[in-house]
Amino acid sequence: MTISIGDRLPELPLTIAGVDGPQPTTTGEYFGGKRVALFAVPGAYTPTCSARHLPSFVEKAGELKGKGVDEIACISVNDPFVMAAWNKSDGSEDITMLADGNGAFAEAIGLSFDGSKFGMGKRSQRYSMIVNDAVVEQLNVEAPGEYSASSAETLLGQL
Repeated sequence: MTISIGDRLPELPLTIAGVDGPQPTTTGEYFGGKRVALFAVPGAYTPTCSARHLPSFVEKAGELKGKGVDEIACISVNDPFVMAAWNKSDGSEDITMLADGNGAFAEAIGLSFDGSKFGMGKRSQRYSMIVNDAVVEQLNVEAPGEYSASSAETLLGQL
């Protein structure tokens, strides 16, 4: 079952991919008590993710924060070292990289897909959401192969 607006995020471990190395956290710890613009990508360094998705949030970070977003986070089924390297090369200090290394979060919220035919294994679908104190306030899931609904511009229009 796919998560919906009004649902609470399931309590699961995640890893913050920081400059000082991986930092374990949980969904409750990270999303509790704040409003987070979360976007998910199928994979770090993949074409659309690197050329359009991450850059939209880097460019619009100030505007999102100006509309009441406390934090911006990117999540992917990648390890924390890859996520940290991607943020260093293409990201921003305004974006927290969350590693869902085993895909448990994507699976638990019903937004995983099997990319085995592309050599990628199980991955996260592309989506964005506003999470307010661990509760989904907005949710934008992309159709396969598409990119527009999950952009920073779409979230800005919903705030």
